[in-house]
Amino acid sequence: MKKISCLLFLCGMLATAQDNSKVEVAETLDAWHLAAGNADFDTYFGLMTDDAVFIGTDAMENWGLKEFKAYAKPHFDKGRAWSFKAVARNIYLNDTHDLAWFDELLDTQMKLCRGSGVLRRENGTWRIAHYVLSIAVPNEYVDQLVEIKENKDNLLLNELTKN
Repeated sequence: MKKISCLLFLCGMLATAQDNSKVEVAETLDAWHLAAGNADFDTYFGLMTDDAVFIGTDAMENWGLKEFKAYAKPHFDKGRAWSFKAVARNIYLNDTHDLAWFDELLDTQMKLCRGSGVLRRENGTWRIAHYVLSIAVPNEYVDQLVEIKENKDNLLLNELTKN
């Protein structure tokens, strides 16, 4: 009976640790989005790892941290960066609870968007290592969207596939 009690206790501890980690990840993401909405440059970038990558909605927006800071600084300096609020989110953890990945639906100035990415626990603190932002497009509008962006995409594809 003692073995079963110990096993149940350990299972409960693991579940609690996972729940706490997920709460901490969600709090980090919420704080990150809030910092952007408040144009708080230091807090926003302080929540990212030193080797972070941000991938934006434009095909050529694939920035390392230094480049992303350079892009974002003028927006933050104007006191109006961007405003994202998560309306749905899924968070997943590895077995050691030092790596998390997620996807989220966001209410933004671009309307509904999707964010996804990876957080890494560094010295007990969750930090964003990789973030991908995409505009959510209903399937029934994909053909229209492809038409709108076809010429620009063809030029970019031609440039990217040159050997």
